[in-house]
Amino acid sequence: MVGDSCDNEFEVDKGLTVLPLRMVKRVRKRDLIIEFLQLMTGIGMKKGKKAAPRFELGIKDLQSSALPLGHAAQSVKNLPPLDRISPKNKNVLVLSNGHGEDLIALRVLQALHRLKPELKLEVIALVGEGRIFSSAIQELWLVKSGTSLRLPSGGFSNQSISGFIQDMLAGFLWANFRNWSSVRNAAKDGSFIVAVGDLLPLFFAWSSGGNYAFIGTPKSDYTWKTSQSNSLSDLYHSFKGSEWEPWEWSLMKAFRCKMVAVRDKLTARGLRKKNVRVISPGNPMMDGFPPVVSPINLKKFRRLLLLCGSRMPEAMTNFKRLLNAVEQIESKTSLMIFVAIGSEPSVSLLENALQEKGYRKGSSPLLEMDAETFYEKKDLRLAIGVGKFEEWSRFAEVGIANAGTATEQLVGLGVPCVSLPGKGPQFKHGFATRQSRLLGGSVIPCQNSEHMAKTVKSLLLDSNLRERLSLIGKKRMGCSGGSEALAQMILQFLNSK
Repeated sequence: MVGDSCDNEFEVDKGLTVLPLRMVKRVRKRDLIIEFLQLMTGIGMKKGKKAAPRFELGIKDLQSSALPLGHAAQSVKNLPPLDRISPKNKNVLVLSNGHGEDLIALRVLQALHRLKPELKLEVIALVGEGRIFSSAIQELWLVKSGTSLRLPSGGFSNQSISGFIQDMLAGFLWANFRNWSSVRNAAKDGSFIVAVGDLLPLFFAWSSGGNYAFIGTPKSDYTWKTSQSNSLSDLYHSFKGSEWEPWEWSLMKAFRCKMVAVRDKLTARGLRKKNVRVISPGNPMMDGFPPVVSPINLKKFRRLLLLCGSRMPEAMTNFKRLLNAVEQIESKTSLMIFVAIGSEPSVSLLENALQEKGYRKGSSPLLEMDAETFYEKKDLRLAIGVGKFEEWSRFAEVGIANAGTATEQLVGLGVPCVSLPGKGPQFKHGFATRQSRLLGGSVIPCQNSEHMAKTVKSLLLDSNLRERLSLIGKKRMGCSGGSEALAQMILQFLNSK
């Protein structure tokens, strides 16, 4: 059988020449590299074929980049046909390219596993190490494939030339080639590809030669359509009628793309005008928040949730700057600061920073309060908890947040936030401004620590303002239940094959 040839010690080339298997593998690897480079650069097209407009392939938020991608959907028919002879398994391979995308991918994978436990599920984290999938992998219902690479830029190389160069030197191109090969092989084996993110996973899914779905997470027409500015970026998106780019529409409209989902209905309307079949069934980012019982005596404090991010060393810099702002907040009532962290920064690093600022270790001021440690200084009480975001987000009145995904989730739960942009690489002024526009002003970027302290004080004193921003944030982030709906649609396609 054709499909069994890789299991033999020798392979026959059209019945003429017998080659050792190691030579065949070497030739195949060379051909794969050539094909990957052709797709990335647009070279090697047949004579007489007109290339589509060139466009850029970045690492994160791929609106600007230095990697030319070449021809797009016009050359779909030029992709080598997949081997359709051997039996195909109904497997699902999910691609994601960033921390927020990893979370959304995990929510959809969890829903798929609940609905159909026997389904084989795989994931490739195209950016970062994909640590969020660790528990599912240990539970043996999820398989991690591909090559993980921790990028020096944290996945934000498109924001600086130095970050881009560092990522290239760290092996970004080689890692992406290996991941692209893994996606191609999975598609040949009959896997259905689910791309979560923006252009990079979408391109990988399209170039696999198999059927795929796309969950577009980072872009929303709210960032420009509801803005009053006349920036070049806003004018450009207004001219197009969508924040998504024409080459992205082309890949969304390809015949093998069986489903396109975006984060909100406004963005979906814009893409439908471009003849993209698109849905917005709910935001998976808002799933996974179970009801929580508030600790006794919680109301005797004014409650803030501090989110410093997870990318080191930027997260520690954010923590120190946000803590400095918290200390300047004027409040007649004692403040309770909930510091929710993940695997980074570590508790010990935060404790060292607190001790340097004169905080002393104390006991829990709240009954039934579970945390790694507590600190206090004058009228400030501070709790540090690992993996406590889903629980503690329900306690906060205001968020102090220099984070990406977690800030959006907090706003979607109805908690207005303030942010303090820094030097990055992620949380710079441009990122904070775009985030605020995306969320309708329910996140307020501040100029310095004094400005942040005054803004937090105003929010704590003005319950009407908090309520208005809460309603805006909930509307912009959308309802929960998106993971279940998307999983149902994926299974519906698999069952129809």
